[in-house]
Amino acid sequence: EVHLVESGGGSVQAGGSLRLSCLTSGLSVDASHMGWYRQAPGNECELVSNIRRDGTTVYGDSVKGRATISRDNAKNTVYLQMNSLQPEDTAVYYCAADPVGYFSDYVLSGCGLDPEYYWGQGTQVNVSS
Repeated sequence: EVHLVESGGGSVQAGGSLRLSCLTSGLSVDASHMGWYRQAPGNECELVSNIRRDGTTVYGDSVKGRATISRDNAKNTVYLQMNSLQPEDTAVYYCAADPVGYFSDYVLSGCGLDPEYYWGQGTQVNVSS
């Protein structure tokens, strides 16, 4: 059974940093396409970053230069380092896995709901000014 568990969220002031972790079981992070999405109340489920099987990375326009995705294959863990956090980064952040590899910029059904992906439960990030 595939299981994804996010951690590392919390409250931080603008300009601060957080590192989110996604611990996986039932899959290998280097054999799947892994991604981070986020969703705030009233907003779309937005792609933050993804890392493909070959290590290629993609970042959403709103986080380019501030976010770094990485993976530790031995630990089956994917990380998202976020720097220079801003209030607009406030959202629930979700880890997602897609064995096929067709991540899109937006998930219209909402984070955690699209059955084509495996999802974690989400971790809250709150950035205050």
